[in-house]
Amino acid sequence: MSEMYTTYAKQYDSAARDNIYNALLERPSTMALLDDVKDMDIVDLGCGSGIYAQWFIDQGANKVTCTDLSQDMVDLVNGKLIPNVTAYAQDAALGLPNEQDNSADVIVCPLVLHYIEDLKPVFDDIHRVLKPGGYIVFSTHHPFADFECTISGNYYEREFIQEEWNTVGTPVQVSFYRRSLTELCQAVTQSGLLISNITEGTIDEKAKEISQATYERLSKNVNFIFLRCEKAPT
Repeated sequence: MSEMYTTYAKQYDSAARDNIYNALLERPSTMALLDDVKDMDIVDLGCGSGIYAQWFIDQGANKVTCTDLSQDMVDLVNGKLIPNVTAYAQDAALGLPNEQDNSADVIVCPLVLHYIEDLKPVFDDIHRVLKPGGYIVFSTHHPFADFECTISGNYYEREFIQEEWNTVGTPVQVSFYRRSLTELCQAVTQSGLLISNITEGTIDEKAKEISQATYERLSKNVNFIFLRCEKAPT
């Protein structure tokens, strides 16, 4: 796990609230795929510092269960004392083993899956935990954007990539998996989930006020991909 989500957890929380990639691209694009969440039981898989959890409660959700690999992030969420929000440490690569079958109306998984090597166990467990008729919305690195990082030159080969990011104001090493769109979609559909919507996100024009150059790049090139996937009703 990168130090960005442990040592620099508080700095990440501050940055993610307002920066271009999280606040003005990822979150609005993920939220656009959600229905009304009033009175819903929600799981935030890879919750980070709880920004989504607070938003869900503000929208009238019944309860939000947050999981994250980083105990530092979990401590941040629990420290915010958000009503009807609970958080605990859990490796997302193992799914949601502590959650009951057919217990969640909605699962959200923002910018987590590219850190996981094998997605099949994750989506199998998401299918188990969702109520019939429930759905997951997730975001991850766009396979076309990540292909710029390829070492092998083979788009269809899953690759372990290491980079240095400056999200928290200081350079931090980050590692993730680059995979094809086919691999991503097959992990979803082989679990029994049905893909109902795919978008590539829309950058908010407010980003111009922070960086015109970054806004121009993100308005013309892919960066993340967003999927909504449904569990069939019984």
